[in-house]
Amino acid sequence: MAKVKIGLLQHACSGDPGANLKKTLALADAAAKRGANIICTQELFRSQYFCQSEDYENFKLAERIPGPTTEAFQKFAKKRGVVVVASLFEKRASGLYHNTAVVIDADGALLGSYRKMHIPDDPLYYEKFYFTPGDTGFRAWKTTFGTIGVLICWDQWYPEAARLTALQGAEIIFYPTAIGWHPREKKAQGDVQHGAWETVQRAHAVANGCFVAACNRIGLETPVGRPGIEFWGQSFVAGTSGEILAKAAASKEEILVVPVDLGQVDSTRTHWPFLRDRRIDAYADLTKRFRD
Repeated sequence: MAKVKIGLLQHACSGDPGANLKKTLALADAAAKRGANIICTQELFRSQYFCQSEDYENFKLAERIPGPTTEAFQKFAKKRGVVVVASLFEKRASGLYHNTAVVIDADGALLGSYRKMHIPDDPLYYEKFYFTPGDTGFRAWKTTFGTIGVLICWDQWYPEAARLTALQGAEIIFYPTAIGWHPREKKAQGDVQHGAWETVQRAHAVANGCFVAACNRIGLETPVGRPGIEFWGQSFVAGTSGEILAKAAASKEEILVVPVDLGQVDSTRTHWPFLRDRRIDAYADLTKRFRD
């Protein structure tokens, strides 16, 4: 199908994993009723963003694949005939955990998973405590409604990740996300921080001639004794030239349903042949940490 509709689910999360799953399934159902063909959740939607602290109790939030979340969305995908990208905290084995997204086809089949490759360690984003860096590589899946790739949040800042996903054939790159402001920084740096986040992803769309869809959460989440993070929402879909096709508000629960024409990928890449003109013979130093 050349013309499909992307559905992004932007909402706040509570401390109740079961309630969060129920809510996300309800929002996904509403998106499907509005015609969405490919639906993406926000990052780690089953809980509040627990990486604001290093707490061993939070490992109890993790689950296996397949498990409760994948099974619920497989049933939903088959019922509604939609493709689903669902984010979850994966327990791969004892002591081995990943920040993972699963891809489910419109017949309910679990096509595979992507494990977050780039793991941050910043104030209130202590992800290295929880997540092992991914080992799936950069992937794309042929689904009923097009070839899609998935990257996760901190991956958004790396052009290498977007490029390698596009080179796998991705027509749309999805980014389940949990990003926001430190409240004390918002006044002085908020616009710049958000602008950088949006701009770098729009640039991935331009450089690769593909669609980009970022799905972020909203709400102020304040663990005990911490100032918390104000998640900035503003989920969006960018076209193949980086243009914003639709964007959600900063603090409002929204379901974005955005029509896209996948035929534009071929057209854009033909007229802006960045993939043709890449100098793959000259890029070996990309595999080095730094050129001293």
